[in-house]
Amino acid sequence: MNTSQERDSFQDAFIKNFICVALGIIINYINGVFVYTFCKNAVFYGNSRYILYIHLVINDMVMLSITVGLHVVSYAVPFVQVSLCCFLLLLSYVTVKNTPLNLAGMAIERYIAVCKPLHHPQICTVKRTYILICLIWMASIIPALADVFIIIALKPLSFFNSNTSCMLWNVFTTQQHRDRTTVVEIIFMLFVWLTLFYTYFMILHTAKNASTDQASAKKAQNTILLHGAQLLFSMLSNIAPFIDMYLVPLFPKSRSNILFTTFLLTHILPRLLSPLIYGIRDQQFVKYIKRYFSCSSNKRLDIEWAEGATTAGFEPDHPEPRGDSTPMPFWWWHSPSPP
Repeated sequence: MNTSQERDSFQDAFIKNFICVALGIIINYINGVFVYTFCKNAVFYGNSRYILYIHLVINDMVMLSITVGLHVVSYAVPFVQVSLCCFLLLLSYVTVKNTPLNLAGMAIERYIAVCKPLHHPQICTVKRTYILICLIWMASIIPALADVFIIIALKPLSFFNSNTSCMLWNVFTTQQHRDRTTVVEIIFMLFVWLTLFYTYFMILHTAKNASTDQASAKKAQNTILLHGAQLLFSMLSNIAPFIDMYLVPLFPKSRSNILFTTFLLTHILPRLLSPLIYGIRDQQFVKYIKRYFSCSSNKRLDIEWAEGATTAGFEPDHPEPRGDSTPMPFWWWHSPSPP
């Protein structure tokens, strides 16, 4: 977030906020297209891969909305109540931490699909996928709540009624917060990177087996490599302060522009990666998006249950629909029965 709004003229502030809000709307619209496509097609409901993917997209939308909102608020209302600021910062923190954990979950799902294809329908059920999503949120929320408890223990309750500039380092300022952040970051990153490396090399080893579906294994390898690339981009927000610390002393007159540029590159644009990396290269998603948003979109779209998740390399793990083909809500917890 740009912290130098007091040095910006009204014109500069307006341009920066306009760019920020415009990019946020465009990226959220693109992500919203994939969410809409997912919700309108029951063929995706029984596939754990697509459920994890759409959770990642929705998480990015929430994260982007909060980030853009905080940026605009930092210009319009420089000082807000600490209690409200804590809620926004913690929600933003949780969505940031959800991203690498979700990527690890998607990598594990691909590993099971390729290396243990016979067990995939029993392991990666819809119900277990939603349980995994709940565990991801719990793992992200617990460290965030720890920050609040540290404040309650070390500062008077009147602190929550005071006003401050809504930035992480203005609210969570103690050494205990820094120690907690360091420990949690190391644990999270080690777990995610070890998961990505393990699943990639296990899939690579399995792909050498002649009996393995080579095309499916190759797609899974590429997908996990893209997980790693997206994880690197998501980690840019962690190194943004160091980039600012290095560049600002070199170009002190351009401090405001440097902070805004690093904010865009590390917090806004990476949110566009999910639809670009997964959605556009997924033939199933692209097929339905073209049908919904083409000139002939007014025609009825028949749900092709028999095709399943062709790009996932296995049949969808839900039963055949009834004759009315009424789509089930995507949040419906359904434990499929064996055929």
